[in-house]
Amino acid sequence: MVNAGKTKVVFLWHMHQPDYRDIITGEYYFPWTYLHAIKDYVDMAAHIELQPKAKAVVNFAPILLEQLDDYAEQIQSHLSSHTNIKDAVLASLTDIALPPPGSTAFAGLVEKLLRANRERLIERFPDYRELADIASSFSHQPHLCRYLSEQYLVDLCVWYHLSWTAEIVRRTDSRITRLQDKARGFNMDDRRLLMTVIGELVASVVPRYRKLAENGQVELCMSPYAHPIVPLLIDINSAKEAMPDVTLPNAIHYPDGRNRAKWHLNEGIRSFEHYFGVRPRGCWASEGALSDATLALLHEAKFEWAATGDSVLHNTLRHEQNQAVAQRLQEQHISLHRAYEFAQVPLKTFFRDDGLSDLIGFKYSNWHSDDAVGDLINHMVNIANSANDPANTVISVIMDGENAWEYFPENAYHFLSTLYRSLSDHPQLAMATYAEVLDQQQPIPTEMPHLVAGSWVYGTFSTWIGDRDKNRGWDMLCEAKSHVDNALKTKTFTAERLAQIEKQLALCEGSDWFWWFGDYNPAQSVSDFEYLYRRHLSNLYALIEEPVPAYLAQVISVGGGDPASGGVMRHGHA
Repeated sequence: MVNAGKTKVVFLWHMHQPDYRDIITGEYYFPWTYLHAIKDYVDMAAHIELQPKAKAVVNFAPILLEQLDDYAEQIQSHLSSHTNIKDAVLASLTDIALPPPGSTAFAGLVEKLLRANRERLIERFPDYRELADIASSFSHQPHLCRYLSEQYLVDLCVWYHLSWTAEIVRRTDSRITRLQDKARGFNMDDRRLLMTVIGELVASVVPRYRKLAENGQVELCMSPYAHPIVPLLIDINSAKEAMPDVTLPNAIHYPDGRNRAKWHLNEGIRSFEHYFGVRPRGCWASEGALSDATLALLHEAKFEWAATGDSVLHNTLRHEQNQAVAQRLQEQHISLHRAYEFAQVPLKTFFRDDGLSDLIGFKYSNWHSDDAVGDLINHMVNIANSANDPANTVISVIMDGENAWEYFPENAYHFLSTLYRSLSDHPQLAMATYAEVLDQQQPIPTEMPHLVAGSWVYGTFSTWIGDRDKNRGWDMLCEAKSHVDNALKTKTFTAERLAQIEKQLALCEGSDWFWWFGDYNPAQSVSDFEYLYRRHLSNLYALIEEPVPAYLAQVISVGGGDPASGGVMRHGHA
């Protein structure tokens, strides 16, 4: 039962990875889905399990759930029947024949096994650091690694996966402790043991969150199926609402975008119900990207609440249609931390406190956990004290539930433990979920005529459109969609092929490719994601039996920047 006398605090942790698979071959290009599963998804569940009074909203992108299921099945089949795992990095953990020292494949695998936070994941373990230092000495002359042995690669692979293991697992699973204590000279029994632990962790993610939801500690919500920016699918010109001078792609609209947005919502609901057995009440629209038309679609799909960043709220309050409401809120000193409704759509919208969320994402990782939690709670208490309408006040902290923690010591073990424990019996603050707030607190929403379209990042869509490379990506997507529409009208495909086409199109519509386009992002990440985007588009043309455009063989974006946190996170305010 939500304590009605306290100000409600809702933590929404967003779990999302794009589909890294080749839909035709089933091969994974990058390992981030299973790595975040064994490090972050299980730790985030364990922290809540260990604090019975802790509560949170946890959002899963459906395409992430499907990848977790695929990994769990592949690992189980590999361990029981020696089938191949279709992820080169994970497979290397138990491969009998590894690339020979001195080969290009050997150097390439070494490079992949060092893609980890240097300070928090490599430097923490002396044996992993030693292996990394050896590799760095060969970085400019990779052929010299022929003087290494296969055992070097085995040990590096084991330590890579040990470093990515969840902190609570590291502290409680004797198998992990035993491997860490052995330190080097790992044999096939050690490697298969670690693969077994990884399989257990990946397979545990969905059941654990489902149980937490059944116990009332977690409310589960979803994003549209493959994580598209829904307002831009519906209307590319919606980007101008928050950025009037933005340069848009040559394509003036995305073909049949509203129906594609509906498909992502409906397919997302189907997938969510398959894994969790219930229909989600809330939707964290991909990247918190909302517009009046998006809210209408969410209501049509029977969602009860949505959320985004408070930069969107501030843009909205400045809009001429909302001046009367904005003036009333200011004159009556009404807290902005509350539920809203827009454009007469009966769907509650909550706004992320960007300041609080960014403190966690970008500042507290270098603080002592007690100081960080004390500072965060002090800010929350100040918000609660300044609110003259506590029954309708809801403080929302919404952020990535995976990428932030690798910048904290020990995967934020101390920070998250202290945070949940400190809020469990706080005299003024109570952790809650949006469903509980709606059911038990029944807040009266503040109504406004219009929501200015935007996302949680800066309150705009600038992360996904407006840049030269991002616009080029949109033009390529729009052209591919036109070819798909024409092929479906003029050709006959089997039901299986139609399903493949529809899914491949959905993957191309995801937000991640556009996020990474642009020279302000790191070169390695841009290279990875723009390559995968071109692969997805090429597969789409192959599936509709059309020639693959020559431009898909050319690099469309090259990074070179050094953004905070490697570019995986953004600040809420520009």
